[in-house]
Amino acid sequence: MSVTTVAAEPSTVRSKAAAYVALTKPRIIELLLITTVPTMIVAEDGLPSLWLIVATVIGGTLAAGGANAVNMYVDRDIDSIMKRTEGRPLVTGEIEPRNALAFSLSLLALSGAWLAGFVNPLSAFFALAAAAFYIFVYTLWLKRTSRQNIVIGGAAGCMPVLVGWAAVTNSIAWEPVILFGVIFLWTPPHFWALAVKYKDDYAAADVPMMPSVTSLESTARQIVAYIVAVWALSLAFVPIASMGVVYTVAAAVLGAVFTAYGIALLRDPTPQKAMKTFTFSITYLTVLFVAMAVDTFV
Repeated sequence: MSVTTVAAEPSTVRSKAAAYVALTKPRIIELLLITTVPTMIVAEDGLPSLWLIVATVIGGTLAAGGANAVNMYVDRDIDSIMKRTEGRPLVTGEIEPRNALAFSLSLLALSGAWLAGFVNPLSAFFALAAAAFYIFVYTLWLKRTSRQNIVIGGAAGCMPVLVGWAAVTNSIAWEPVILFGVIFLWTPPHFWALAVKYKDDYAAADVPMMPSVTSLESTARQIVAYIVAVWALSLAFVPIASMGVVYTVAAAVLGAVFTAYGIALLRDPTPQKAMKTFTFSITYLTVLFVAMAVDTFV
């Protein structure tokens, strides 16, 4: 009997820890960090100190994780309706709502203190501003009231480039502003392509996500328009940041392929084509920022 109890206890602890990690939406955080470190490399025009990179990544992770946990706390009612989110820890009851809120606020407070103390106050400001925008503008206001929710609310996901640049230079410049714009324009086609698959979920939860309130063909047209805008702005970054051949070629080719995916979706507006567009959108952003970093060393 005692053996069973002892054996079960570590499993329970691991399960609870995994539930708290799930609150932070780690897969979204990974995507945010992909944009932070390359931006720091461009800002430094080389490799920043390892400690500065680690400190910035930790602070950014805490801020994003805290904001994501608040989002789960607020959205626990609609998460229980949607099949995509019905397994989240606040829906299953593995974590109590008050504990989740305390956890999220603790992460946000720790993030601000960490970045201000180990990086600089400006990076802390941008990280907490991103969290505040995601919580108050997107989660509490736009998500349930406007079909432009992800367009405007997506600005929160653009802030890591400002955090990364500020961490290195303790200032702001046109380069991170353009990168902010690239991610801002990238977010709608990225998210809408995924939302096509779950449009019935959004409709059931009364969330006016674009694919659930308009036709797939109309959504596809907007996806193509945003992709073309992303392509143009990514190329505009070349003269502004004095990028070289590696980034220039990558931006041109990636933009062309991304556009091709969007056009394929427009010609054949199906969930299958939408998921292919979504999958490539992740590849697009990852490779674009990696190329930007590599270009700095060439």
